[in-house]
This record gives sequence, C-alpha cells and structure tokens, in this order.
Amino acid sequence: MATTTTKIQPRALVRASGGPRYAVALAVDALGTGLLRPFLLLYGVMVLRLSTSATGIAMTVGVVMGLVCMPAVGRWLDRGARSTVVAASMLVRVLGVALLLAAPVGHVWLFATAALFLGIGNQAWPAAHAALVATVAHGRERDVALAGGRALRNAGLGVGALLATACLAGGTTALQALAAVTGLAYLAAAALAWSVHLRTHPAATPATDRAGGPAPRMGALLAANVIYVFCLNVPEIALPLILVTQVHASPVWPAAIFVANTVLVVTLQVPVTVLMSRFSRRTVLALAGVVLAASYLGFLAATSLGHGWSAPAVAAVSVVCTIGEIIYAGSATALVTALTPAHVLGRALARFQLSTGFGLAVSPAVITALAAHGSAALWGSLSAATLLSASAVATEKDRGTRLSGCRRRARAGS
Repeated sequence: MATTTTKIQPRALVRASGGPRYAVALAVDALGTGLLRPFLLLYGVMVLRLSTSATGIAMTVGVVMGLVCMPAVGRWLDRGARSTVVAASMLVRVLGVALLLAAPVGHVWLFATAALFLGIGNQAWPAAHAALVATVAHGRERDVALAGGRALRNAGLGVGALLATACLAGGTTALQALAAVTGLAYLAAAALAWSVHLRTHPAATPATDRAGGPAPRMGALLAANVIYVFCLNVPEIALPLILVTQVHASPVWPAAIFVANTVLVVTLQVPVTVLMSRFSRRTVLALAGVVLAASYLGFLAATSLGHGWSAPAVAAVSVVCTIGEIIYAGSATALVTALTPAHVLGRALARFQLSTGFGLAVSPAVITALAAHGSAALWGSLSAATLLSASAVATEKDRGTRLSGCRRRARAGS
C-alpha cells in the first residue's frame, strides 16, 4: 500500500503545479492549441489548397520527426533546465504558426516545415512539463499536480476547439485568424512559463525521490505504454469509424462521445487520481489496462447489437473506456517520475514520451487496418494487446527496488 492523498486544496494544487503564473501559461497554451490543432488538416486543404493526402503525410512526418528531438530535450532537462524548456516548447510552435501564415498557396514543403516545428513543440512539452512539476512537488502531491495539469489542459483544448468550430463558418479567413491567435497564445504562454525561472540541480532533489542510484530500464513499461496510449485515439478515430461506417449511426453520436470524454477527463482526472493514491502506482497502471481491455470487449458486444441499440450502447461503454484512460493518465507519468533518479529524470521522461508519441503516431494506421477486418478484429486485438501490456506492467520489477533489497541483505549479512 502507498500513502494516501485524501484531499487536495485548490491553492495547494496550483502551488504544486508550478504556481499561478505557470497555471495561466498552461491554460493559455492549451487554449491556443485547441484553436488550431484539430483544424490543421483543414488549414492545409482550405487555405493552402493542398491535397488531403499531401497534407496528411506532411502532418504525420511532422509528428514523427518531432520525436527525434526528444533525446536532446531529455539531456537539456538533466542539466537542470525546467521552465526554460517548457517555454522553448511553446516558442518553437510560434515559429510553426508563423510559417503557416507565411506559406503561399500550394507550398507543401513550407506547410511540412510548419508541421515539423509544431510537432517538436507538442512532443517536447509533456516531458518538460512533467519534469517541472516533479521539481516543485513530491510524492503523491506530485501525482495529483500532474493530474491537475492534464485536467486544465483538456479544458483549454476543449474550449479552444469549441471557439474554433464556431468560427469555421468564416472559411479561409477564419482559419488564418485562428492561426494568428494561436501564435499569439503560444507567445504569451511562453513568456509566462519563462517568467517562473525554475531551475534545479539533481543533487538538490530529496532522497525520497531517488536522487541517486542507477537509471531504471523500464523496458516493459515503455513497451506497454505504446499499447496503452491507443486509448487516447479511441474517441477520435476508432469510435467515429465504427459508428459511422459499420453501425451506420448519425455523426452526432461520435461527436457527443468526444465531448463527454473531454468533460469526464476535466472533472474526474484529479478526484480519480486522489482515489487511486491508496494503491501503488504500478498496481493502478495495471488496473488501467484491465479496465481499458474490458471496455474494448464492451465495444465489441455493443456493436453486435441490433440497429438502434448499438450507438447508445457504444456511448455507455465509452464512459468505461474514459475511466480507464483517466486511471492510465494519472499513474503512468507519475510512475516514471517515482522510479527515476533525479539526475536522469529528463532522459527517462524523454524515453517515455518517445513511447507515447510512437503509439499515437501508429495507432491511427493500426486502428483503421484492424477495423477493415471487422469489429472482432479491432476490439479483440486491442483487448488482448492491452491485457498483455497490463500483465507486463504488473510483473516488471523495479531495478531500484531490487538493488535496495540487495543492499539491505548485504548490510544484514555483515
């Protein structure tokens, strides 16, 4: 059993998350991201007159190439940088937006370069943010602070996407205006994050957070995370695909499920993380896999129902899937920060983000390929892979725990 966090006060949560200015920076950054990211494909097609395939390929390449920067980000974090790296992840996206606005019609390479800079910022931010929070807060307070940051970010993304949707009636002019506002939001967020002026030295980290010792291997955890992260694309890709093409439900259903997913994450991320704090992080992460696998089987059963029943059943099961996503998100990064010595925390978080980014990059192709063979192939495969991943997480031994046990036995023997 782990020490339980029974409650968290709002002021304490803000302080543990980096302070008021940093919280505002997160909100502004998320709002700007929500304005543009869901409509980046439309920007390439409608404003720059690129083909859908060329736009999609450019965006995919941008995401994948953005992962290449992660080892450098990890080393930068391990040299003590915190708020500077967060600000840099926001500033590089300002450059990406500027390239979008400057790109002439039909210029696919400039759009691809803009997508690259946006991809670098989007990949670097999670690791930098987690490292900053891990420096400010410790123990279970840090877990809740990470959960609070995710809830705040999802709220900002949702509000931004709603505002952008309302503005889309303005056509290409509205998309250009949204891009410009996004760039200004990134710039403001970067200034706020940089003003926090937070640096650290690994030796200054409390011993309770494994300041010394070897770096954990986390091979099973990283491999499992590639599968776990598929759950983030279930509401955006898998459910719309299944509901519209196989169940032949109204497009209103996947839209409503996506909104419900966002609302549940915003409202439940912190309370569920607090509730789960009575158990070890590894146990909670394994439980998340079981819940997700059960939801996938639930989707399989829901899609087999008769016409008129499948869509409501899928919507009901999506709540279970979202709970699994919340449990996963509240424990995965927290487990990495708890296992990793302070002097290599940046590199460990960078490796974790590589596994996350890779899973997010390949999951659309895997989901669509499996869906082409029917619901059983899609949900059965996802359920089996997720259960296998949960088993790997549960059975992996922490290297630091093994070594400390060996030291205790050696001292007892001497």
